[in-house]
Amino acid sequence: MPRPQVLGTPATRLRWLNMQQTATPSSETTAPWDIVTQPGPVLIAAVHAGHTIRESLKPWLEIGEAERLREEDPLTDFFLAAGDTVVRANRSRFEFDLNRPPESAVTTDPEDTWGLRIWNPALPEQEKVRSLALHGRFYDWIAQRVEAMIEEHGRILVLDVHSYNHRREGRDAEPDDPRVSPDIDLGATTLNKDLYGELLERFSDALRSRPVDGRIPEVGTNIRWEDGGHFPEWLHAEYGDAACVITLEYKKIFMDEWGHSADILALQDLREGFLAAVDEARKWLAAHPAPDHARIEAGSPT
Repeated sequence: MPRPQVLGTPATRLRWLNMQQTATPSSETTAPWDIVTQPGPVLIAAVHAGHTIRESLKPWLEIGEAERLREEDPLTDFFLAAGDTVVRANRSRFEFDLNRPPESAVTTDPEDTWGLRIWNPALPEQEKVRSLALHGRFYDWIAQRVEAMIEEHGRILVLDVHSYNHRREGRDAEPDDPRVSPDIDLGATTLNKDLYGELLERFSDALRSRPVDGRIPEVGTNIRWEDGGHFPEWLHAEYGDAACVITLEYKKIFMDEWGHSADILALQDLREGFLAAVDEARKWLAAHPAPDHARIEAGSPT
């Protein structure tokens, strides 16, 4: 089994901006995830960006290539360069879903996958075990990294980047009602508003500060989902207010969700807003250190 690649040079990020998600190399030679670690308090993850499936699983797949891609989050890795620690999942969410707990991260039950039949029900148990082992390794690594970041910075920001479909009935059908489908939906269900409310407000305003295709993007908070999934909830349960966790759900206005084409100008506009939002969050974190960390930086005894 290949070891995860820990990449340290910014140039390596360029290969993540792969527009042809279906033309990726065999997952037998592709690491489960790519990681860049650099000093700083911001971790950004795209845990559903990947599309590859390891070879031993492919005979058991029952969903088509295009339909599977539609349920993944292609191009969410386009936003990762704004982070200090960045994490990109290379494998499909259907090999092991990093935003679900272990008991549902690998499932053959269509009720767990919006009625879609992803796997043959006879998927061998040893394949499930292998996938779950990768899921566990990922969370072990994240725990080590987040703890190191909190120890160094006191408070950190974790941004969990996703995307969602808004034309479920077809390419030419009416899109979802924009009143319940903002261009960007911020998941902040675990965020302590008393502590991080100003950061969230400044983050939202910065996302709106850059027009997308000539208009101000609609940014909502906790509009579409009751929670952000297992990843942010696990982070909050483990680290509490030391980790400010925000999930970003980008409506797929930057691509044709029924095809393989992307609107690169819309993506660039969205990224400009994202960069501005991360910059605002960095300013807030610098101005509001954790009390214990502030005393340490001032040289006071703890």
